[in-house]
Amino acid sequence: MTDKEKEVLKAIYKALDEKKAENIKIIDIGSISVMTDYFIITNGNNQPQVDALVDAAEDALLNAGLKDVKVEGGKNNGWTLIDAGNMIIHIFTKENRDFYDLERIWSDGKVVEL
Repeated sequence: MTDKEKEVLKAIYKALDEKKAENIKIIDIGSISVMTDYFIITNGNNQPQVDALVDAAEDALLNAGLKDVKVEGGKNNGWTLIDAGNMIIHIFTKENRDFYDLERIWSDGKVVEL
């Protein structure tokens, strides 16, 4: 992990934590996937909180200098994906996080402690 990656991951974590995101997980999947290096997975208690978490994550990425950020999902979708190149942020409602269970699917990845 580069210093820049660590700095950006910390900024995302802090932004999500300040909006009371639940169970924020960062998983290093770089050695098992070509799509990205890190998944950040979290959930909110309801859709308005999920929307606020998406806004906070986008702001953190922009403040870190990442301009080419793509957002898929959107309002009232239950799952929004933010693609920042070597980091993909998954923000779910609790129900959708439990249903899709990305932590299980990507369990060969390494959980990152910041």
